[in-house]
Amino acid sequence: MKTYLELKVPISFEDSWFEELRDLLDGVDIRWQRGYYHITMAFLDFAPDNVNLRPGLNGILGDALASTITFDMLDAFASGPHRQVIHLTTTHAPADFMALVEDVRRFFASKGCIMQSDFRLHVTLGRVQDPRMNVRKLKDIISQVQLPMFTMTLQDVEYRIFRGKTLGLWKLMD
Repeated sequence: MKTYLELKVPISFEDSWFEELRDLLDGVDIRWQRGYYHITMAFLDFAPDNVNLRPGLNGILGDALASTITFDMLDAFASGPHRQVIHLTTTHAPADFMALVEDVRRFFASKGCIMQSDFRLHVTLGRVQDPRMNVRKLKDIISQVQLPMFTMTLQDVEYRIFRGKTLGLWKLMD
């Protein structure tokens, strides 16, 4: 069963920098994320049906502190042929947050879960599906956006089935 563990990021599709980004890419085939912005701490390609992961996640997340992250960069990466992801990220990932992600991923691996992708601290804003685009072109365009640096304390974590129901919710401590 495919599942995600996600940290919610309260940004808005209507933010001025996001509107500027969309305006610059007008005419490009992009599926914009229109809500539910998050950082995927772990994407499980497989989780054993006979293992209850909630008690272990309760142990890790129940005592975890909320992470404060300063977002200061728009970027893009390839996600397949003629497909790229436009995302919001940070140039300085907080050590406490990275340690929490590592604890969660180590726990999942110890329970027999399979995670094929490494962790990348990013908030997906849009998925480009335009054969005229490549990562270099996208980076050139998005570098024109006047992104204000902003800091957020992130505390809401959700564990859910891929495109399905919620399996657990946690609020990290301030």
